[in-house]
Amino acid sequence: ARERLTRTTEARRLLIDHPLATIGAARDISSQILLAERGATLPAEDLLAIKDTLVSARELARLFEKISPEYPRLSSIAQPLPPPPGLIEAISRVFSDSGEVLDSASDKLRTIRRELKSAFDRLISKLEHLINDPHTSAVLQEPIYTLRNGRYVLPVRAENKSKLKGLTHDQSSSGATLFIEPLALVDLNNRWLELQMAEQEEIRRILAELSALVGAQTSRLQALLRALAALDLAFACARYAEQLHACEPILGAFPAETGNQPIVKLILARHPLLDPESVVPIDVALEKGTHALVITGPNTGGKTVTLKTVGLLALMSQSGLHIPAQSGSQICLFRNIFADIGDEQSIEQSLSTFSSHITNIVRIIKNIHRTTLVLLDELGAGTDPQEGSALARSILTFLLARKVPCLIATHYPELKAFAHSSPGVMNASVEFDLQTLRPTYHLMMGLPGRSNALSIAQRLGLPQEIILGARELINPADLR
Repeated sequence: ARERLTRTTEARRLLIDHPLATIGAARDISSQILLAERGATLPAEDLLAIKDTLVSARELARLFEKISPEYPRLSSIAQPLPPPPGLIEAISRVFSDSGEVLDSASDKLRTIRRELKSAFDRLISKLEHLINDPHTSAVLQEPIYTLRNGRYVLPVRAENKSKLKGLTHDQSSSGATLFIEPLALVDLNNRWLELQMAEQEEIRRILAELSALVGAQTSRLQALLRALAALDLAFACARYAEQLHACEPILGAFPAETGNQPIVKLILARHPLLDPESVVPIDVALEKGTHALVITGPNTGGKTVTLKTVGLLALMSQSGLHIPAQSGSQICLFRNIFADIGDEQSIEQSLSTFSSHITNIVRIIKNIHRTTLVLLDELGAGTDPQEGSALARSILTFLLARKVPCLIATHYPELKAFAHSSPGVMNASVEFDLQTLRPTYHLMMGLPGRSNALSIAQRLGLPQEIILGARELINPADLR
């Protein structure tokens, strides 16, 4: 994972210093290489794709020859890039830029095409002579010649069929016109068609020869293709990092091996799919012996986004992607990341919803370990609040006893108190602005979310007598 992160960092520098660096017109030619190895004759478009890929690899190889000391990891990947000698030139000798087989592809092809042109000229000359001959033109529907079944013919009026000796190849839909090949054209048409077949046979031979050259270099071409794919990935990661304004995270060992190092310490972290200009960044930390974070606060305040941000940034770090957070952010490796993320605002808050959550949690608990990260959204929701709260505290206790890193979003006040009084777990909350009655999306570490219901009700004009009555009904222990 660290190696991949370093590759991304190098690729970002490379694209800044050499913005035109690219894999160019390279394509995935792995299937074509395997076909050639098995003796298949590749069509022209496949051979041209191979040539374009090799040209792109050659350009990149030349670039890395000049800059290798500055980019050691990418240069190491690029070592297999130089194409096999002579293969690009061999394909270029055969095809034009538009993909046509050139006369110069072989001496035999040049000779055949010269004879083909001569045969065609003789054929057309004879056709024009017949059209201009008064005896022949008198039987024609119109003074033209055309192709039928690959042979040149004349359009003859059906009633004049007996007046022109030849082979009938077709007739018009009305039956008024027959397309006849005069006997004088048969040998010329035959010669022209024979030379066309000879041309196609020579082209097939040339393509087979080129395909054999490709097949003979299978292992080298596969190594070249793997190098191109690895560089393509590095460039993609680099461009994505630039787009996100991301930074390379400090990647720690597995949580069980970190000692006093933070399990998670994300500074000004942003969800990668949210607009970087408008998103409110958050600071999230599991450090100094803390394994669990209990996040409370209002609906739509950002609790779920916080869970998803941490999970996605952990996965991005392990995949070699830079993360949308400030430099200095740290995160551990996790063997698994488990999430049960639901929506408490669903109109289907019923047994089926609760059962779905519990089914997920059962699966998670069967697989947890100190090297896993667990993300639980609205833990214990969807059922009786008293039972749901007790279940949530019991699940959190179970995870804490096994030192499983976890982030839990909840509305239950009992979990806030539990987090406040239990070692290894910390409170956090998403902030709410009582003036605008809107969430600010800021995450406040160490503070449980306030109960805003009464304050909001008061600001919206609920009589003071009702507000005071409600305050008296709240459990004093919860307020403390």
